[in-house]
Amino acid sequence: MSRLVKEQLKKEVAAMNQFPGFRPGLVVLQVGDRDDSNLYISMKLKAAAEIGINANHIRLPETATEDEVLQRIVAVNENPAVHGLIVQLPLDSINPMNTEKVTNAVAPEKDVDGLTSINAGKLSRGDLGDCFIPCTPNGCMELISQTGVSVMGKNAVVIGRSKIVGAPMHDLLLWNHATVTTCHSKTLDLAEQVGRADILVVGAGRAEMVKGEWVKEGAVVIDCGINHIPDSSKASGKRVVGDVHYPSAIERAGYITPVPGGVGPMTVAMLMKNTVESAKRFLQKYTPGKWNIEYTKKNPLEPQPSDAEISCSCQSKPIGQLAREVGLFSEEVEPYGRSRAKIRLDALKRMEKQPDGKYVVVTGITSTPLGEGKCTTTLGLAQALGAHLNINTFACVQEPSPGSFFGARGIAVGGGYSQIIPLEEFAFGMISQVYILQALFDLLVPLKKGQRSVSPAQLNRLKKLGIEKSDPLTRTEIRRFVQLDIDPDTATDSGSLENEIMAILSLSSSEEEMQQRLAKIVVATNKSGDPVTTEDLDVSGPLAMLLKDALKPVLMQTVEGTPVFLHTSPLADIAQGSPSILADKLALKMVGSGGFVVTESGHGADIGLEKFFNIKCRYSGLRPDVVVIVATVHSLKMHGGAPPVQAGLPLPKEYSQENLKQLERGCCHLKRQVENAQAFGLPVIVAVNKFSGDTEAELELVCGQARQAGAFDAVQCTNWSEGGAGALALAEAVQRAAKLPGQFSFLYDTQIPAADKLRTVAQKMYGAKDIELSPKSKEKLAIYTKQGFGNLPVCIAKTHLSLSNDPMLKGVPTNFMLPITDIKANVGAGFLCCLTESVKMFLEQQHQQIRMIAKGSCDTEDWSNDHWNTLHFKMD
Repeated sequence: MSRLVKEQLKKEVAAMNQFPGFRPGLVVLQVGDRDDSNLYISMKLKAAAEIGINANHIRLPETATEDEVLQRIVAVNENPAVHGLIVQLPLDSINPMNTEKVTNAVAPEKDVDGLTSINAGKLSRGDLGDCFIPCTPNGCMELISQTGVSVMGKNAVVIGRSKIVGAPMHDLLLWNHATVTTCHSKTLDLAEQVGRADILVVGAGRAEMVKGEWVKEGAVVIDCGINHIPDSSKASGKRVVGDVHYPSAIERAGYITPVPGGVGPMTVAMLMKNTVESAKRFLQKYTPGKWNIEYTKKNPLEPQPSDAEISCSCQSKPIGQLAREVGLFSEEVEPYGRSRAKIRLDALKRMEKQPDGKYVVVTGITSTPLGEGKCTTTLGLAQALGAHLNINTFACVQEPSPGSFFGARGIAVGGGYSQIIPLEEFAFGMISQVYILQALFDLLVPLKKGQRSVSPAQLNRLKKLGIEKSDPLTRTEIRRFVQLDIDPDTATDSGSLENEIMAILSLSSSEEEMQQRLAKIVVATNKSGDPVTTEDLDVSGPLAMLLKDALKPVLMQTVEGTPVFLHTSPLADIAQGSPSILADKLALKMVGSGGFVVTESGHGADIGLEKFFNIKCRYSGLRPDVVVIVATVHSLKMHGGAPPVQAGLPLPKEYSQENLKQLERGCCHLKRQVENAQAFGLPVIVAVNKFSGDTEAELELVCGQARQAGAFDAVQCTNWSEGGAGALALAEAVQRAAKLPGQFSFLYDTQIPAADKLRTVAQKMYGAKDIELSPKSKEKLAIYTKQGFGNLPVCIAKTHLSLSNDPMLKGVPTNFMLPITDIKANVGAGFLCCLTESVKMFLEQQHQQIRMIAKGSCDTEDWSNDHWNTLHFKMD
């Protein structure tokens, strides 16, 4: 009979092939190494293999603790590839084990043994279609059914009251309309009770306790007992018998199960049946490859509240819930508050064989200092794909850096109804930057027995800064202490150590790679002209240990509940300016082959996108499928001749008046940026962010000009005011473009001379006539080439306010030279940072602002937005 059940199950499993790659999954968890348990497990695994169930055996040693067992159970509970979990009893451990606690830890929907209190409770109240029935009683019912004897109205006697056999057998017979009596070893009139039974089920665990003469003529007898009695005729000296004396009972019973070979095989068959049933229920609730995620579609208010008010009005999901919805296990999630968590890199290792989703990068045209909503569009597009089109979608964005965070663009990541919430979770957090500053401080001033070990030289340094204490220090004081001796022009050839470490975090794909990169940081050059690295100073190892947590991507969510990785903030001028490789890689695995990851690059297509491709993609090995360029009517008017926009000042009146000729002139800049993106062989979509003052004629003109420039499509976006609903047209265009065959290529080969790489970028991306290397730059290039760094990609640091090196030149400047004033080898990060005059001036201004802070004229932790607007920090 069990063979027939298994053959039917095999057909049902085969029918699941309509879901590619799907198979029912079963895990057997064993503690210890008992021979009888090993035998039962081997039978279960063999049956699973015959049917087509993917079965795994987890064996923990007898030294395992209860907590270790519970942790394993939780991990299996959360694994969507497993539909049945068996805890093999008894738990053979030398440590105390609460069996009921362990069995109840199994998720009820995966409790194919039917032993949890939830399943037992549902069975006891007759909810047979909404629970798993314990396998032995279920097998007994199947055997009774095979006899053709109807249970309805019959007198049934169950001997035994265990929760594995007796108690559930009673409930099962009762809800199949039998009149049931439960007996046990202490029942006084046991023989009399047995004699009245039309159906007798025995599971008392006593060898041959039921005598044949007790059995009613023609009764159905199901013997669940397994007992060993002495038998000198057997090689083992013993034989297996049931709870019923079989030789005498068979003379009176109409039907009787033998031991061994009766209930046992059917129990295993029922276990397989429950597992297949669990897989069916899973498929009814979940589509393989699709998240079971709850989104919150917003009803925008008019007039629209501020970003902070919108954030406060949105109730974010608990971060643990979001993590489960997107397929993460609890052991992979490290919560920081209610709405933010770091994700362990073990998750990426677990998913390494899963296919990647589609990879979309969002860039922009050369914007005004106010920004054009690139991050907002990134989040709005992710919301449209996820919450509105029901596609697995992740957004990956940078943490705000001080310049953008306190600038004219406000304090949100994104904006309006396309922002990350809650705002206060990351406001003033600077998640990775805090880790870096603290790590550097811990490295310089280590804790010993709970106290900072401050050297006399460091005390002198603190005194020079006007700090009269050594511990604890505020974040501002730590920054001043750590950066005191870092001088990009004199003390080191690596530039700002903090920024290079941030770039390393962003470009590393593992802890091992991060440590290797940290070891390559060049901090000086010796008298022989050889580089001196952090490894030479024996600090790269401790620094890597201190930065392990910073390497973990941070999980948050948008106002609509779309998952977001917020991770790292390398500057977009003197570094690659994009979210981390790890965030993108993990997100691509999590969304699966049918999903999308929307990531951002810093600044416009000429700067940020070029570095995204030539630096980030070169090291990640990832190849994007679609490029989205964000444009606005405001910015294109500026490129067409409207007065420059300044942070902190009202827009000139020209921006609120329709001027199609001026706008059309400015579209030459849009065409150039579309060509820049197309140079890498990918389809380009232009997203025109709509502002309240834009006219329909202006918006249609920009979209038409974008298509004429060769864009795959151009669409209007209102995601700032409408959330994901305002980016649906963009999402649908991205879906279509992602189906095109990819032809991605890099702009240059890293093996060509560094000067040629610089020239290629300057001419093809900026439209420069040529580059102009200063004597200092030529000298540096010669040194770096000799040191073996000439084959690194180049990172040109120039103004983000123009295609040229002059921030006042708008549109498409031509026939200009790009002056390279200095070059720094960020060997750990893996690129040559090439400074132009405009960025050198900006860096000097930024250093002056930091010096103002160092002198105590202001405290970054107490500054208002107006303070930062006044300083005109560069904003991404």
